[in-house]
Amino acid sequence: MSSDQWLSQRIQKTKQAGLYRELRTMSTAPQPQMIVNGTKQVVFSSNNYLGLANDPILIEKALKTLQEFGMGSSGSRLTTGNTEWHEKLEQRITSFKKTEAALLFSSGYLANIGVLSSLPEQGDVLLSDQLNHASIIDGCRLSKAKTVIYQHADMNSLEVQLKETQAYTRRFIVTDGVFSMDGTIAPLDQIMKLAKRYDAYVIVDDAHATGVLGEGGRGTSELFGVSPDVVIGTLSKAAGVEGGFVTGSKVLIDFLLNHARTFMFQTAIPPVSCTAAYAAIDIIEKNQDKREHLLRKIKIIKSTLDTMGFKVYGQDTPIIPVIVGDAETSVQFSKKLQENGIYAPAIRPPTVPNGESRIRLTVTAAHVDSQVEHLLTSFKDIGRELKVIS
Repeated sequence: MSSDQWLSQRIQKTKQAGLYRELRTMSTAPQPQMIVNGTKQVVFSSNNYLGLANDPILIEKALKTLQEFGMGSSGSRLTTGNTEWHEKLEQRITSFKKTEAALLFSSGYLANIGVLSSLPEQGDVLLSDQLNHASIIDGCRLSKAKTVIYQHADMNSLEVQLKETQAYTRRFIVTDGVFSMDGTIAPLDQIMKLAKRYDAYVIVDDAHATGVLGEGGRGTSELFGVSPDVVIGTLSKAAGVEGGFVTGSKVLIDFLLNHARTFMFQTAIPPVSCTAAYAAIDIIEKNQDKREHLLRKIKIIKSTLDTMGFKVYGQDTPIIPVIVGDAETSVQFSKKLQENGIYAPAIRPPTVPNGESRIRLTVTAAHVDSQVEHLLTSFKDIGRELKVIS
């Protein structure tokens, strides 16, 4: 049997299980309404939470840097890829996150893997939330430390694991700030109390919280008034650009610069991205209107769907998972939404557990009221048609 025949059989099994995925083509800039596979769709699946990916201020700043520095960074930060804009952005992130230092990575995924594969040593243990992102799971797998899973956001489960792992040299609690598939918020204040009680370190991936949660948009640390040992973030969601970062003490950042392989051997993000991200952080920090507007929309959508009879997960975050049930019905639901001019893909196993396939809605500050109303009307009609609600 050839490799193509073997792979074709595996793909066929994926199709039979209703788990086959295909790419969609976006033909316009990131905005609430886009051309998706050739048709106009109101997009309710974007991580562009504050609508900054197409912001004219970011584009203006980026164009100037593009002319001065060109397209690419040409190498890793440790060779030819480090520019004044990389350092300016790290200083800006440090100021924004109110930490001692920051280090840029080429993506949030690489930041997670860089931290988790380099920081814990053999003889240590990572206590990882059950619903952590794939990048955390992969980082734990690459670590020399043992990984122990605790039940999602369950502090009793976490405390049991902390008690049972006291023989390990060091213990690291690692959690998402906002969980990407459920929209729940990690109880970071309680996690920090347990960490202090049992002498553990806390690592938080705040990708979906940065720019959204907290009075100044600084994320779950600000929301709960705590200071974890390591805070990881991304510039590709609320900031609307690309790249990832780690914030913490100066010693931590110095260590990662010298030991995190996904920093040392990865081509740096281009200077133009740094400029745009710098401008985005300025907007996030100084303008509360976008965030307040976003939170109002979140509450309207969640409360209305709940009243209709849908099973809705999550807290007050832009991630609104609407549970449909089986994978096939979720795919049908998504297709009917597209027929109504709404783009919101179905999320199926293995991304989520069996029986919990869903439409994972994300709302942005750029969505207007009429688009939200159309979404809610479509959900009601399709939900009744497919007998998801009565």
